[in-house]
Amino acid sequence: MRPAETELYAPVKRFLEGLGFAVKGEVGHCDVLAVRADEAVAVELKAEFGLKLVYQGIERQAVADLVWLCVPEPPAARAHAAWTRRLGDAVRLCRMLGLGLMSVRRGRVAVHADPGPYRPRRDRVGRVKLLAEFAARAGDHTPGGSTRRPIVTAYREDALRCARALADGPLAVAAVRRMAEVDRAGAILLRNVYGWFAREGRGRYALTPDGHAALERFAHVLAE
Repeated sequence: MRPAETELYAPVKRFLEGLGFAVKGEVGHCDVLAVRADEAVAVELKAEFGLKLVYQGIERQAVADLVWLCVPEPPAARAHAAWTRRLGDAVRLCRMLGLGLMSVRRGRVAVHADPGPYRPRRDRVGRVKLLAEFAARAGDHTPGGSTRRPIVTAYREDALRCARALADGPLAVAAVRRMAEVDRAGAILLRNVYGWFAREGRGRYALTPDGHAALERFAHVLAE
């Protein structure tokens, strides 16, 4: 059973008092209000992390200098393991919104994110890969939001071109590369990610039944 919100108050109060704040509960709409000199810090308490708690934190940002969200950690081992797996997403969301995040377990406060301006760390390698994939795709064959259909990536487009080259019978890798106009044809045939290709001999490949089926299924891709 999760602790009640009121059970979070005493550990949070001790934590903030340890930082030099004077702390009182239920001041205005704030579950916890801590004051140190001219600095006002609000803490919102909830039995579990969710959008309602996030919305309350955003509202408190209008009246407090800093805002923390606080939730209890599940006591049961299995539930706690699941909570830990989801914690990273909660931390990222709080940081993007400038909210702090803390949790309470066995009367102790753990800090997971400090409140403050969001400064995302740029993923330059990821950006290069993203733009390279965009540029490499010949068409736009997968509507955004698709979840139950194969995504037509640049790799799948190239594999389909290789499959089309093999539609009339086995060929050497060099011939597939030339007919499909795919420089990485050799790697695609060798890896055989989709199960479309069968090795007939040294450097020679044929199309499998799954490959023929793919040519029919993705005919619209090749038509463009």
